[in-house]
Amino acid sequence: MNNEIEIRLAATVMLVRDSDQGLETFMLRRNSKSKFVPGQFVFPGGAVDVNDQLIASTERISGGFDDSKASNLLNVESGGLAYWIAAIRECFEEAGALLAQIDGKDLSLSDPETNERFQGHRAAVYRGDLTMTELCRLEGLQLNFDELRYVSHWITPAGPPRRFDTRFFIARLPSGQRPAHDGGETVDSCWVTPKQAMELHQAGEFQMIMPTIANLEPLIGIETVEEAMSWADGLSDIPEILPAISLSESGVPSVFMPGEAGYEEALLNPPPPGSTA
Repeated sequence: MNNEIEIRLAATVMLVRDSDQGLETFMLRRNSKSKFVPGQFVFPGGAVDVNDQLIASTERISGGFDDSKASNLLNVESGGLAYWIAAIRECFEEAGALLAQIDGKDLSLSDPETNERFQGHRAAVYRGDLTMTELCRLEGLQLNFDELRYVSHWITPAGPPRRFDTRFFIARLPSGQRPAHDGGETVDSCWVTPKQAMELHQAGEFQMIMPTIANLEPLIGIETVEEAMSWADGLSDIPEILPAISLSESGVPSVFMPGEAGYEEALLNPPPPGSTA
């Protein structure tokens, strides 16, 4: 019997903005009752779903950014655009920020009536009652794929009960939008500089998992959104990062990164599926 855990495709977005403190990124704290990384601060994101894959070639939402271009950036044969769609959808579902344009301009939700209407759309998309294609048709939108920059690729190691093949993106917060947690899967949210997040984490006050920490580290020292986007534009040959976990005789897990001593052995002798949190 094959008891291997399925590795699900996923997309995550680091929303960034300029502030008096410098570059800030938006982070959400997951519900402590969640099965996946409970209580941890994360970026908006989640699994690529069937609808993301089905609508990836829809002309209405893809504009000039098509599956061929997206797949080339991700170094996959096809299906790359689904990651961009998932990233935008999850950012809307989890943070209420929608990377989209209307009549060639960034969507603004500063008008209270418009914001209320889109919060209703947000809930409908989360429930699965409204697809991104239907939302674009209903509101006359085009998803703003050009605002997303692909920056890293992480795969959950063997051991945890859930595994993801995740593409990380960075995006500028659209003006006229104010993201917030959903009150369900996520129970708190904040804007924080990468340096502050790391300092709070080291003090034990801001729980984060390794991929989150690793994606924040390059942003330390970057002062503006323009600098961050320029940094992202300069990336090439983004590697696939697959950590490895080893369990001690007492069951305590140790995580090894590629290139570290002990990595190859841990990779070849992974813990049983679902044996680590």
